[in-house]
Amino acid sequence: MEGSIDQFLGHFRIIRDPRIERRKLHKLESILFISVCGVLSGVENWVELEEFAETRKDWFARHVDLRNGIPSHDTFARVFAQLDPKEFEKGFLNWIQSVYQKTQGEVIAVDGKTIRRSHDKGKGQGPLHLVEAWAAANHLVLAQVKSEGAAGTEIEAMMKLLGMLDVKKCIVTMDAMGCHQEMAGRIQDRGGDYVLSLKGNQGILHEEVKTYWEDPKLPGSEYDEYETVEKGHGRIEARRYRMSSHIEWMEDRWPGLQSVGMVESKRTIGESTTIEQRYYLTSLPRNAKEMAKAIRAHWEIENKVHWCLDVSFREDHSRVRVRYAAQNLALLRRLTLNILRKDTASKRSLNIKRRLASWKPEYLEYLLSLN
Repeated sequence: MEGSIDQFLGHFRIIRDPRIERRKLHKLESILFISVCGVLSGVENWVELEEFAETRKDWFARHVDLRNGIPSHDTFARVFAQLDPKEFEKGFLNWIQSVYQKTQGEVIAVDGKTIRRSHDKGKGQGPLHLVEAWAAANHLVLAQVKSEGAAGTEIEAMMKLLGMLDVKKCIVTMDAMGCHQEMAGRIQDRGGDYVLSLKGNQGILHEEVKTYWEDPKLPGSEYDEYETVEKGHGRIEARRYRMSSHIEWMEDRWPGLQSVGMVESKRTIGESTTIEQRYYLTSLPRNAKEMAKAIRAHWEIENKVHWCLDVSFREDHSRVRVRYAAQNLALLRRLTLNILRKDTASKRSLNIKRRLASWKPEYLEYLLSLN
């Protein structure tokens, strides 16, 4: 495993150390490696990280330079607060490129997440808001970009994120926040297709699409349809996906637009039934089953990324907020989530995998070898 761990470390040696040379007691490589291993093993704060490293001191000494001992919790906190997130992203993206094998038709879901307790009211600092990309088929977080949280800045973050990604021959999905002509054009320019959720932020267009699908005289020959039914936990959910390429009435207003879609969800719990319709714009040709696949894949970013980060990594409880620390720690969590997802041989939960990593150095070494 020695070679595999050195290969893993190599992805992060390109990161520029922000510290003054004469004040470096510990190499940046050592600090980052201990941090990755700690978060993989369930560590949630800097004090826990120092204690974890002390219990594994001999093991860590085999892989990184510890001639000055284990860094203190203050050192971990200080380094992550100083480290430019763009530098950390370089290492993260370098690692992603080594493990991510893009497939044609891959769905890349782009969505935002707020780390709720990362705010500092005393300094007038709001909570950290991130926009991130999720590769549905590969189950990997591909990149993250900080947003200030307001609508305009989130759109800017999405644009920046697209610039970091190879979306050629992929399907990019976004919620209503990303439903803009400029966004559709950027995805098309980069060789990708899009499925964009259409809501009230598009005003007249939303009403036009809604009216189109609500027309009782709409002939079945004008659209393709696909249905699914799911049952479980006392709930029945039927979804009907419809997709039409008869969009001459839209006057070619959107780059690459080929179809409009509608999803009707009918949920029954006991004797209560609710019905909801959602609308979409897409550059995909008419194929309701393909559209359904993209929409379902987009929902995964909530279940397989955001929910896991909050439940397994307790991200929403994190109060780390000094300078760049919250953003760097968020990226560290996503890196370790990706590593855990790479272990496809095990059907264990994320929580169990993290406990095993803390109990068994050999399992931790195995995870780090999944390059």
